[in-house]
Amino acid sequence: MIKRTLYFGNQAYLSLKDNQLVIKKRDDEIVTAAIEDIAYIILDSPQITVTNALLGALLENNCAIINCDKTHLPSGLLLPLSGNTLQSERFQAQIEASLPLKKQLWQQTVQQKILNQAAILKATRNAEIGNMTAWANSVRSGDVDNREAVAAAYYWKEMFLDISDFVRDRNGVPPNNMLNYGYAILRGVVARALVSSGLLPTLGIHHHNRYNAYCLADDIMEPYRPIVDKLAIDILTEIKEYPKDLSTDIKAKILQIPVLDCFINGERRPLMNAVATTTASLAKCYMGVTKKLIYPEV
Repeated sequence: MIKRTLYFGNQAYLSLKDNQLVIKKRDDEIVTAAIEDIAYIILDSPQITVTNALLGALLENNCAIINCDKTHLPSGLLLPLSGNTLQSERFQAQIEASLPLKKQLWQQTVQQKILNQAAILKATRNAEIGNMTAWANSVRSGDVDNREAVAAAYYWKEMFLDISDFVRDRNGVPPNNMLNYGYAILRGVVARALVSSGLLPTLGIHHHNRYNAYCLADDIMEPYRPIVDKLAIDILTEIKEYPKDLSTDIKAKILQIPVLDCFINGERRPLMNAVATTTASLAKCYMGVTKKLIYPEV
């Protein structure tokens, strides 16, 4: 089942009644939505009030709540503490995962990320990708040669040739702002799926910043980033400019991320379902059932 993403960018009062999200707008118009149909809620206005009863119901139904800051970029993520019946067992397996296993999982992650970047680069820019393929095939356990960074330098240079010396940087020139927004939404999708699979989003296989509460989400989202990049390219092609500020229309297009088509495990699925397949395979890796992560192929 494909669940809904709800975005709130204006004044609203959000409450709970009969297991329904009740939305009271500024003009006193009232709209309702079934809690069980909601996967993500984005709060992008300081004039939004949310009742605690509603928060409890949303978390009980494994809904991810994303809060945006004064610059309208996602800045916080609220997730349920309990998302899987085998959570304690999987936590323990995740904590006890060996370093060789983590290095093998990161190797697979980097390989698929580079291959997906290559496919996007070929499809959108018709660029040479033989080097990207070679780099992907030469990734060793733990990516000790840092093929990820080597591939990224070439990828971003070729992706935006009309921007002199473009660098992917959170505070860089547009379209970095679009990518920031898209990656933040993707991060929320991945974190929600990790919790649903009974895993701790904090304990990564590669990322390990002591101040980062979503290290594992940042690991697992890597092969999905090129899908967000492709969406950004499609939007930029349509609007024919690099916007300094993200309009409501642009945000609405970016919020399609959870339902974008992905090809994974031989099937075409919405991205949010594909991510669930990936996190389920990760849980199996931790439990010793398999050593293969299932990622999307672009």
